[in-house]
Amino acid sequence: MTEARIVTEADPAFETEVPVAIIGAGAAGLVAALSCLDAGVEPLVIERDPVPRGSTSLSAGLIPAPGTRFQRERGIADDPAQFAADIQKKAHGQADPGLVALVANNVAPAIEWLADAHGLPFSVVHDFDYPGHSNRRMHGLPSRSGAELVDRLRQAAEQAGVPLLTEARVTTLVRDAAGMIRGLVAERPDGTRERIGARAVVLACCGYAGNKALVRKYVPDLADALYFGHPGNEGEALLWGEQLGAVLRDMTGHQGHGSVAHPQGILVSWAVIMEGGFQVNLDGHRFWNESSGYSEAGAAVLTQREGLAWDIFDERIAGITRQFEDFRQAEAQGAILAADSIEELATKAKLPADALAATFAEVEAHKARGARDAFGRDWSRGAPLAPPFRAVRVTGTLFHSQGGIVVDERARVRLADGGVVPNLFAAGGAACGVSGPEASGYLSGNGLLSAVALGRVAGRAAADFVQG
Repeated sequence: MTEARIVTEADPAFETEVPVAIIGAGAAGLVAALSCLDAGVEPLVIERDPVPRGSTSLSAGLIPAPGTRFQRERGIADDPAQFAADIQKKAHGQADPGLVALVANNVAPAIEWLADAHGLPFSVVHDFDYPGHSNRRMHGLPSRSGAELVDRLRQAAEQAGVPLLTEARVTTLVRDAAGMIRGLVAERPDGTRERIGARAVVLACCGYAGNKALVRKYVPDLADALYFGHPGNEGEALLWGEQLGAVLRDMTGHQGHGSVAHPQGILVSWAVIMEGGFQVNLDGHRFWNESSGYSEAGAAVLTQREGLAWDIFDERIAGITRQFEDFRQAEAQGAILAADSIEELATKAKLPADALAATFAEVEAHKARGARDAFGRDWSRGAPLAPPFRAVRVTGTLFHSQGGIVVDERARVRLADGGVVPNLFAAGGAACGVSGPEASGYLSGNGLLSAVALGRVAGRAAADFVQG
């Protein structure tokens, strides 16, 4: 990793000048770019990879938003206040209330704008619940994949005429003696460097989960876990923030996941659990309350023998989950086992048949009674499992960090001395999210929530600053 630096120059000079430079072309950066352009200012988006992908492409591409027309079309009543309450409940009341209100109020208008102005065909996931959400508010594109989301955003940016500079890694931010950011230095694959001046800069280069040293510092329990995020998430924005004297918050917060097919490395939707499935370890026993959420599932699975578990579900649940491209890929690669009986499923999974049968019977008994089990899982919802049965071997992973640079209501970087950097903005994983300091505080979709909502706010605010 090239060191992320801040340099101070009395009278900076640049080879190229742009109104707004956006570092990173994932969901946060592309939404910021489209917002900036719609506000009348042409930004330059700078991306380290040949093609924009980022962590967005590895996600399920689902964005939680309250009170959208897509919800109303399905008869779902929702509002930002209820969403904000759900966020805080999952975060144990530790998320910043101002930031929670900011994203909860801005994400629905952002999704409808992306649909109306840029043709992204969103719809709401209406056929199952995500843990922690009191309403069905997850919005996605037809394939229900993050790859489609980032591709559609890139296409929208290209059609709108947003300049995109790829294979250019920003290594340095340049400020003047007054502390204003004046530009940056981008390094190309051949080692050449380009100095680009900018009147405003948006940090949209995600968090630190791809930086082993920072993971070991902030989340040591997952230092050796499988990393399922983008390798470019090396924490440059946070390192720049530290050097600027920015406020960093909730740096231990992160999103894990306990349902990534092993060894295929394919995300398996938590719908397989929430619709009535369950997890067992290699001994055929359940080991925790699976309905708590998929983020805390990462650590829960990793505590088991070999860091592995099996998701157990049935064909009805598989039918629901096939709306996700990732699940279809997992089936195509043979990760999903099928059997007409629990005993046959145990044989195919090489699990102790007696133990799995006993666990299955216990789960079904809880469902029949609508009871809460010893782990605290409420079985009053979720239909009985029926043959043919399904299973997939999974492991626990680290997806991305949730802490970061604290921003104000305009997504400007806040400083520890109480001020802000007036022309420096942060969005997505570069900014502190709304999950608090623990993995258990991650509410489904919080990552893309910060990307889309703060990307929208940051892009418009950067344009306002330039037009100031």
